Amino acid sequence: MKVAVILPAAGLGTRMGKNSAEKTGTSRKQFMLLDGSPILIHTVRKFAASDRVAEIVVAVRAEDLEWVGEMLAQEFPRWRVRVVEGGNSRQDSVENALATLGPETGLVAVHDAVRPFIDLETIHKVFDEAADTGAAIVGVPAVDTVKQVSRGTSHVRIRATLPREKLVMAQTPQVFRYDLLARAFQFARQDGFIGTDESSLVERMDVEVSVVPGSDRNIKITKPSDMDLARLFLREETAKEAHS
Repeated sequence: MKVAVILPAAGLGTRMGKNSAEKTGTSRKQFMLLDGSPILIHTVRKFAASDRVAEIVVAVRAEDLEWVGEMLAQEFPRWRVRVVEGGNSRQDSVENALATLGPETGLVAVHDAVRPFIDLETIHKVFDEAADTGAAIVGVPAVDTVKQVSRGTSHVRIRATLPREKLVMAQTPQVFRYDLLARAFQFARQDGFIGTDESSLVERMDVEVSVVPGSDRNIKITKPSDMDLARLFLREETAKEAHS
């Protein structure tokens, strides 16, 4: 089944802060360098390594279309990797990319552009699950105790302790049948609903979404301290490849 991968990469990287921008030349995490290559490139490489991925669509800001397109074409000259204009939110960016896919698309996988340590085995497991059920995401069990709170003007107070055994921390890829995801975005737009991830759009249609076990290594790089962990993981990956 043909799989199209969407990588939303139009974020402004506000959580990286001024210090990161001064050190790296940009606060936009998807373009920060990791061992000489932008994080985005590391992420694309993971999906380009799968023979089940037919195309990769990267959604970027309008001002980045030309140079990111040239960079991807140079890095992946024989691969179908293309850029589209993203939106002001992740949801807008994914919807814009989704609109450019052909009707022959079987599955659509949405993955955070700043999760460069997803492994091929997990990618294929979530592809398989979505092919069987129509909707699947990667997730890991919650290890911390999670509290439900109420927020006042000057305080935050606990209202409930949520049962940890019933909780998972959602990761990406999140993979869906093309027609199912397209309808989810259509209904969300009609209702003015803004979700925190693609699964939340599908769930509200009373569709069951399966969870495939993920990994603590599948980190989302969002703050400066994450870069230290990313460098460690990359060194370990490189060493493993050298000995394989």
